[in-house]
Amino acid sequence: MITKDMVIGEVLREFPQTAEVFLSMGMHCLGCPSAVMEDIQSAAVVHGRDPDELVADLNKAIEK
Repeated sequence: MITKDMVIGEVLREFPQTAEVFLSMGMHCLGCPSAVMEDIQSAAVVHGRDPDELVADLNKAIEK
């Protein structure tokens, strides 16, 4: 299960299928230093997304 406090880079390593969700929110530099160190909640806020909604979308992606 993915949570808001998880680092994006860790999520991508463990669940590569989540890349599509991140890309759909406008995060196109998934390999940049920010993505490696930034948590999901911070990234959601920066990109104008609701963190809870983003986490729900990410968890749906890993359930498939």
